[in-house]
Amino acid sequence: MTLRWIVSALHLAALAIGFGAIWTRGRALSGSPDRSAIARALSADAWWAVAALLWIGTGLWRLLEATEKPTAYYFANHLFWAKIGMLALILLLEVWPMVTLIGWRRRLGRGRAPNIDRAGAFARISVIQALLILGMIVASTGMARGYGAVAP
Repeated sequence: MTLRWIVSALHLAALAIGFGAIWTRGRALSGSPDRSAIARALSADAWWAVAALLWIGTGLWRLLEATEKPTAYYFANHLFWAKIGMLALILLLEVWPMVTLIGWRRRLGRGRAPNIDRAGAFARISVIQALLILGMIVASTGMARGYGAVAP
């Protein structure tokens, strides 16, 4: 009982951390980011990674350990698959910014300025990811109320 509560709380904490981080990253990279904005973006990006690990880890735990509902319930629920689809899209959208921002960190670590030509694109990707998170919330709250379940 207590473990279920802790895992659920961590899953929701990851949501809060992740949404705040991706929104902050997007705002920091919009316009013409200066050194301070780049530092904010990289900090937010690190929190985004922490949230992703926590979110996916607790989500898998909840799914595979059937802490809230049986695993079969999720697999037979259309909203679950919509949520997983949105997560997959978030992860696919993240590949380009992730690789580039790792490069930025390396350049800054060597005392060189990163090429910020794509910062605006990463800001837009971040907004799309934030909107997908909101979509995941809608799917999750629907699932919690029994929507999307396939009748036996």
